[in-house]
Amino acid sequence: MNPSPLLEKINTFRREWGERLLILGHHYQTSEVVACCDAVGDSLELSRLAAQSKAERIIFCGVRFMAETADILIRDANGNANGRSVWQPAPTAGCPMADMADGASLEAAWQTLQAIDPTTPLTPVVYVNSNAEVKAVCGKHGGSTCTSGNGHRVVKHFLNQGHRILFAPDQHLCTNIMRELGYPTSAVALWRRELPNGGLTAEQVLQARLIAWDGCCPIHASYTTGDIQVARLAHPDAELLIHPEAPSAVAALADHTGSTKGIIDTIQRADPDRTFIVGTEEHLVERLKRTAGKTIFSLRPILCTDMGLTTLEQILSVFETWDETCHVVVPHDLVADARISVERMLAL
Repeated sequence: MNPSPLLEKINTFRREWGERLLILGHHYQTSEVVACCDAVGDSLELSRLAAQSKAERIIFCGVRFMAETADILIRDANGNANGRSVWQPAPTAGCPMADMADGASLEAAWQTLQAIDPTTPLTPVVYVNSNAEVKAVCGKHGGSTCTSGNGHRVVKHFLNQGHRILFAPDQHLCTNIMRELGYPTSAVALWRRELPNGGLTAEQVLQARLIAWDGCCPIHASYTTGDIQVARLAHPDAELLIHPEAPSAVAALADHTGSTKGIIDTIQRADPDRTFIVGTEEHLVERLKRTAGKTIFSLRPILCTDMGLTTLEQILSVFETWDETCHVVVPHDLVADARISVERMLAL
C-alpha cells in the first residue's frame, strides 16, 4: 500500500479522536511519518507538548526513552496518569546510547565515586537520552537531566556550586560541553563501565571536575576528522554545523556545534545565499535540503536504524488494535525520582 491511502486511514482516525489524540514525531523520523504528526521536534520538546496537551492518547514516533519521558511528564504529582497514555508504534525502537547505562550501574558508580571524596558533593547529570531508571537514580541523588541544547547551563550550574559531576551516558556531549566552557581535558576523567572502579584511581577522581560515562551515540560518534577535511575541501565556503554527540576532536573543527533544534534554527535564520554542511542524522538533513531554502550538504550521510523503524503501517496498526506491546508505562516506583530530575533541569 502506498503512503497516500495509509495517510487517509490515519487521518480518518485523527478526525474521529479529535483533541483526545496527539501524534508526536522526532526530527529524525522519515518524511512519511512526519507528514502525519501533529508536532515535530526534539525529544524533550515533544514530551513537554505531551504534558501540556489534553490528549488522552499520545502516539510517540521516536525511540523508547522518548516515550518514557513523555509518560513521566504526563503523570500528576502522585504519579498517576489519570486515564492518559503514551504509545510507541515501533516498540522495538530503542537507543544504543541509552542502553549503555542502566540504573544499577549508575548507582554503583555514584556510590564508589562519592566514597573516594565524601566531602565534595557528587551530582549526577544525565542526558535526556537515557532510560527511566537512570533518570530516577539521577533524581534521587540531587541531579538533573540535560539536553544537548541546555547542557552547558546545567553543567555550569553544578560546577559553580563546587560539585563534582558524574555525567551519563554520552561521553562526547559532556567533553564538548567542558571544552566549550573552557575546562582543560584534565578536568574530565572517563568512567569505563566494564572495569573495576571504572578504571580510575583515587587520584584521578580527585583531580577531575567531571566523570564521564563511557557511552556514546554510535551514529554521531562515527564522524571523523577526515570527514571534516573532505567536506571543507569540497565546500570551502560552507558553514559546518555538527551535533555535539560527535567526538570532541571532530566537533572542535566545526564552525558551530548545536542541538538538533539549534542546527535547524541556525539554518532557518541564515540568509538565503548561505551554504551549510550539516553533521547529523540524514532524515533531518534531507528534509532541510528540501524545505530550508538554503544550499545544504551532508557531512557524511548517517542514518539511525532505530529512528527509521517507525512506519505508517505501524501507526495505523496502533489505531486499529491498541496493542499493549506499544503501550509505554514507566514503573510507578521510578516515576517520582525520574520526574524530579527532569523538573530540576527545567527550573535551572
